[in-house]
Amino acid sequence: STERAVELAANTKGICFIRTSRPNTAVIYKNDEPFKVGGAKVVKQSAKDQVLLIGGGVTLYEALEAAEKLSAEGINCRVIDPFTVKPIDAATIITNAKQCGGRIVTVEDHYPEGGLGEAVISAVAGERDIMVKKLAVPTVPRSGPPKVLLEMFGISAKNVIAAVKEIIHK
Repeated sequence: STERAVELAANTKGICFIRTSRPNTAVIYKNDEPFKVGGAKVVKQSAKDQVLLIGGGVTLYEALEAAEKLSAEGINCRVIDPFTVKPIDAATIITNAKQCGGRIVTVEDHYPEGGLGEAVISAVAGERDIMVKKLAVPTVPRSGPPKVLLEMFGISAKNVIAAVKEIIHK
C-alpha cells in the first residue's frame, strides 16, 4: 500500500503527507488494490461485530491482532483502515460504527491532538449514540524496538483489547 500511496500522492493536486514506519509489516493489500484520497477500507468484518476498530499503518496491525484475540473470547470487532486522515471517510466510519453498536476504538502512532482519533471524533460529532475511545501516544516519543514502544505508549494490541472491553461495558 506504500506504493499505492506514493502513486496517489504524485497524482493528487496539492500537498500530500505520507507516513510510513521502519518495521517490516505483513502485506494486507494486493498490488492492484485501488485506493483513493478520502476512502477508507474495511479490512475485517462479520455480521456480529460489536466494536469498530480504526487504525492506520503500524496500528492497523495492532487492531487486527486485537480483533483476532477478542474473537477467541466471543467479542467480534470490525477493523477499518482509514487510509487518509484528511479528508477522513466519515460516511464509511459512521455506517460501520452504527452497525457495531455505536462503539469505536481508534489507535494511532501519533499524539492525541490533531491525528486520527480527533478526525474520527469530528466525523461522528453530529451523530447520536456513537462513542469513541481514543488511544494515542501520550508523551514525547523516543526510539526503540517497535513492539516495546507500542506497549510503552499504550497503543499495542493488548491496549486495544483493554479499550474494547472498557467501551463494551459502558
